[in-house]
Formats: sequence, C-alpha cells, structure tokens
Amino acid sequence: MSGIVVRRDDFVADRQGKTFADVLNDPDQPLDAVLEFLSDEARQRRMEEAEIHHDRPPLAGVVRELESHPVIGAFLSSQSPHRSKRLRQAIGVVVRMIMERRGWKKTGKKGSLGVRTSRKAKSAEMNHNTGGLAFWFLRAERYRHQDGMPFLSVRERIREFAPPPPSQP
Repeated sequence: MSGIVVRRDDFVADRQGKTFADVLNDPDQPLDAVLEFLSDEARQRRMEEAEIHHDRPPLAGVVRELESHPVIGAFLSSQSPHRSKRLRQAIGVVVRMIMERRGWKKTGKKGSLGVRTSRKAKSAEMNHNTGGLAFWFLRAERYRHQDGMPFLSVRERIREFAPPPPSQP
C-alpha cells in the first residue's frame, strides 16, 4: 500500500481538522512539517506495525522520530503548554485521518506513550514526561483494523488457556 498524503485542504475538510483553525492559521505552528512527516509511507507502515506487533497506539511507531524532527521538536519544547497542546491534538487528528484511510477504525481507548511527573514534583516550567516512550505525548488513540486483527492480544489469548468451567453434577 502506498502512503496516504494529507494536505492542508484535507485537514480543513476533516470534521475535526476544521476545528483547529488556530493551528492552521498560525504561521509559527509547524503543521506543514507534521503533514509532510506523517505522509511518509514508511512511517505509516510503522504506525500500523505499532498496533499489530507491539500492541501500542500508532503514534508510538513514530513518536521519537517526530519529537526529534528539528522544526516540530523545537516548537514543542519552546511553546506554552496550551499552544503546544493544540499542535499535539492536531497531530492526533492527522494520525486518525491516515489510519482510517488505511482501513483502521478507532477503538475509543487510549494507549500510554509517556509518564508525567507527580504533581508534587512538578515545577511551573516542567511540562514533559519523565518516563515512557515519548517526551511530549502522554496518550494516543488505539485502532483496530476493519478486517480484524491478525494476532490475538494477550488478554484474548489468556481466554484460550482458561480451564473450562467445572461441570455441574
């Protein structure tokens, strides 16, 4: 499957994307860099592999590279929490658009990407994670392929090994 290309026009036409006019109209927001980054076929394949092989949100397959991108990473680390939150949410919308076009649907559940610091230890400027996979992203949407998943989850496999209920005399 070739990569899904998401352009600004696609983002604006999306039911959620159009609610991010602040991100779209702010020239300082690196939305174009995000769209280019996520429109790459190899990255989209890694997003799918994160769900299929690692039982993690699609964003987990590319989040370290995304956060290390010179333009995107610089923006996430230099902005106020609210402003960077809007970009992070917009990234989630782009991921959804790509996953849906590749035959996936949302599960309605979130998967962990990072661990925030405790409220007691948190300083005014500390807004990043202290552990986990991602530095700036805490959670991301989980997906299931429309044709079903090729492998069972651990939870589903456990049911296969559960002993049958005792028979009643």
